[in-house]
Amino acid sequence: MDPEKHANGSPPSDQGKTNSDTTDPLELIETREGRPECFSSTLQEVLFVLTATMAIAMQAMLAGSVTVTSSFIGRDLNMSTAEITWISSASSLSSGAFLLFFGKLADLFGRKSLFVGSLFLFSVFALVAGFAKSGIALDILNGIMGLMSASGVPPAVGILGNVYEKPSKRKNYAFACFSAGNPLGFIFGTIFGGVATNLFGWRASFWLIAIIFLCTTFIGIWTIPKDFTAKEPVNFETLKRFDILGTVFIIFGIGMFSAALSLGETAPQGWKTGYVLALLIVGLALMIAFVLWDLKFKYPLVPMGIWKDRNFTLCLCILMLGFMAFVPGNFFAALFFQQVWHMSALQVAVHLLPMAVMGIAVNIVAGLILHRVSNKLIMLVAKLSYTGSFLLIAFNKTDSSYWSFYFPSFILLVMGADLEFNVANMYVMSSMPPSQQSIAGGIFQTVSKLCTTLGFGIATAIFTSVQRKPTLAKYWDRTTQPYTATFWFAVACSLLGLALVPFLTLGTQGGKQDKVSTTTTEGEGSKDAPIAEEKKAEAEATVAQALPTVG
Repeated sequence: MDPEKHANGSPPSDQGKTNSDTTDPLELIETREGRPECFSSTLQEVLFVLTATMAIAMQAMLAGSVTVTSSFIGRDLNMSTAEITWISSASSLSSGAFLLFFGKLADLFGRKSLFVGSLFLFSVFALVAGFAKSGIALDILNGIMGLMSASGVPPAVGILGNVYEKPSKRKNYAFACFSAGNPLGFIFGTIFGGVATNLFGWRASFWLIAIIFLCTTFIGIWTIPKDFTAKEPVNFETLKRFDILGTVFIIFGIGMFSAALSLGETAPQGWKTGYVLALLIVGLALMIAFVLWDLKFKYPLVPMGIWKDRNFTLCLCILMLGFMAFVPGNFFAALFFQQVWHMSALQVAVHLLPMAVMGIAVNIVAGLILHRVSNKLIMLVAKLSYTGSFLLIAFNKTDSSYWSFYFPSFILLVMGADLEFNVANMYVMSSMPPSQQSIAGGIFQTVSKLCTTLGFGIATAIFTSVQRKPTLAKYWDRTTQPYTATFWFAVACSLLGLALVPFLTLGTQGGKQDKVSTTTTEGEGSKDAPIAEEKKAEAEATVAQALPTVG
């Protein structure tokens, strides 16, 4: 396969440096605006994109539902604080740890069957979770549901990337819808969970999720196109290419590191507890070993050359900082509604409803402007929205009005999350060849899950510390201070992400004529040209090395 056939018309590292390092003119890129041939009708195409979106919404919807039902679950099952924390942490941990493994599995052995099977099993275990009789059982079942989520996302991303291989407005619309799955999945999860819990009890929230994904499974069987990518036979040679050692390093590394972050605040001696320190240190060591191994291994799980693309690395760093703020911020906002304003699950869902409405609108707009407006400008608007959102709720108090702080904050929060996710997702998926689209999705989702866990760990530590010893200004009452402290942490994450935006060199994405470079001054061009050629050669070598993994 020709590495030049990537979306946006350039190999991974080449695309990342073209906007600032070369003096090449604009390059015309072949596009495909019509309906992909694998679909017999527009209805089938639309339902397929929605099915792929539900794959990325699996874990997010579960997390959203748990956010508004955790206090009710804890009271009913007599769960400790640690057990309640693990309802959400277990699914995030297992999902993040296994994403890269399932990404490689999908790229090598086929995507459709793994995708459909994941949707079905997620539905089955959601049904079983609704019958859980103990906190430990519910935690374990949530961990298994996270595993099903991890096995569903990479093949969904891989099929979507192959169906819409060439840049086009249609691809922008499809990926805008797909990108909405994560933030909107969380928001609709809170709404569905709140409504179901208010009407029938917390168990109904899991049963509703089971019904939703069982329906999605049947829709997927009809709409998901046949997987036309090359598949590898199951033999010793294929196992050699699977990067088994790298897979072990990353699964146990992320698993141990995430477990340490989740257990730190609830352990007997906090972060000083022996097993927490051991998990943290060994987890970090294994993740470092994974990077060093994949730098040398002939068939790496993650082609490390991709990180030489500046825009790729910056997009993921900005996304990481965004997720460290978004999910913990939502969680503590919902917790504030329940424990300080004493709202029911249904009332919480209604107060979060503006996020869902705004999220749909923002993703429609994103699909219309990605190929028209500079994506660097879109990312700047996203980060300013994020920062403004958390600044607003950071000044909220117990006696403040919802309409003064939370309502405008939720509008800005979803605008920031969805615009940022669209830009980053489109770029990451365009930076890998079609044969590695599933592993690209795995990288993207692993980063988001790991940073969500990290953000939760830090935010929980801040919340607990300030709750024990309130030290904020007298403007905030003692009840509000722990929540306020977590929102200021979210502000800090947003500002760090904002500081990285000026270093991006993104133009538009998905149009008939993509900017693969911008004009520099004559002196800069003559000086950087040899470097640009060297980077291009490195990029081509990286892709050529990675392609044999799919035979």
